[in-house]
Amino acid sequence: MQRLARNGGTAELLRWLSGRSDGWAGIAGSDGTVLSAPGTVAPDVPQPPDVPRLVADGVRALAERGALAYSHDTGAHTALLFPLYADDRGAAPLLAVVTSRPVAAGLATLLADVLMPLSLCWEAEAVERKRRRVDLAESRGREAVLHLLMTGQLSIARQVAGALRPRLPDPVRVCVVECPGGSRDEVARVCAEADGGRSWIVRCPVYARHLILVMPAEEAPEGTATDEAVAALVDHCVVGVSEQVPLADTATGYRQAFHALAVAREHPARHVRFGLTPEPALVVGRAGRQWAEALLTPLLTHVPRRAQDPGSQELAATAASWLAFSSHATGHLKVHRNTLAARLKLIGELLDLDLHRLADQSALDLALRIRATPAPVCTPDPGEPARTADSAHADGTAAPAHANGAAHDLDEVLRRPAVQEWAARQLAPMGGPAGPAAEETLRAWLGCEGRLGPTAAELGISVPGARKRLTRLETVLQRSLLRPPSARYDLWLALRAQEVKP
Repeated sequence: MQRLARNGGTAELLRWLSGRSDGWAGIAGSDGTVLSAPGTVAPDVPQPPDVPRLVADGVRALAERGALAYSHDTGAHTALLFPLYADDRGAAPLLAVVTSRPVAAGLATLLADVLMPLSLCWEAEAVERKRRRVDLAESRGREAVLHLLMTGQLSIARQVAGALRPRLPDPVRVCVVECPGGSRDEVARVCAEADGGRSWIVRCPVYARHLILVMPAEEAPEGTATDEAVAALVDHCVVGVSEQVPLADTATGYRQAFHALAVAREHPARHVRFGLTPEPALVVGRAGRQWAEALLTPLLTHVPRRAQDPGSQELAATAASWLAFSSHATGHLKVHRNTLAARLKLIGELLDLDLHRLADQSALDLALRIRATPAPVCTPDPGEPARTADSAHADGTAAPAHANGAAHDLDEVLRRPAVQEWAARQLAPMGGPAGPAAEETLRAWLGCEGRLGPTAAELGISVPGARKRLTRLETVLQRSLLRPPSARYDLWLALRAQEVKP
């Protein structure tokens, strides 16, 4: 009994007890409900007539009599019940055994002996179940705060985070840790110890092997940086880290960290920090903001017909999640795939976009990122002073949604000098000896809407060959291509900017 209690707990003890009693053994609640019954009746023993009913009747009889134990004969079988905790018999679960008559000699003594290890196992397992529920609740709370940060709802995120620890830092670096299989909880513990409890550690709701760390931007007063320490301490662990970003730009930091992670998989140190700047939303200027506002207005002003239908903010969050995670957005948003499909169909209809086309996906992604970027940090147009929220309203008016009576189209935004410079920086890594082949692969992949099969056919190679080319291209560009969040939207915009270059 002691060995089974240590190694198998309640389940193994009940199985052993079922065999020793040549009958059925389980745990019943104080209301007669069977809580655990891994024990089975031996094949050569007559089956008990109705174990749940028999146990429930016995529990009621035990409660009525206020007895320490109960035995009830029903023709060919006997039911035996013992409360697990002698000091709280009224609410304690009970050990229930149903065995054939006559009862084996010494069985009652055996049951009395097994009560102590069985009680300890049951209590320990109950505590462990409660601990897991608490851990799950905290994990879900942290996941909710991360989701609010990713959708730009900073004020609500801080309110929810007030009940948890540590305090949300600002500014931050976002770190994505890819853990060896089945070790995410252990790696989370290593991260917390290496960081001294300064960072927010969230189990990624989309990728089962990923941890997301929202870390203070400043390095710890002493010791190695958390991301470097984790990469050094955990074998086969890969780490990608973003640049320093404001807390409100957590979504940008996550994309950067994910791109760095794609590069780190091929890096000997298994640790890479993102090094490509700036974000396209930072260089589009006022014309880009006007274009984004005009594009998104039908979505942001949408009023649902029914109270249960998604509103404008929920649709915008759905679009951002789907563009970032593709089909994995169901896990991120906690919705069914049919719900996601219905929302995307509505978004496409509201915006008059074909969301199956990479061009329209890229336009929507850029518009949402512009909307999430504070206006004061955007690069102004040549000869135009930088505008702040105060100066924009100094005369009592806001910037118009249209210029010269018409919205700026995307090509006009991409012709801006700052955007042209950004596009050149995105494509500059392909300027080496492998440049022509890399550019051919990239153009074929983007031209085939980011699908591997058509890309392989376009290049005249096998699908594994196309995948290998794109994996090498990830290392060249230092961006993730094959797994979302993918850089395909930025790269499509960069190539389009080259095509419309003035």
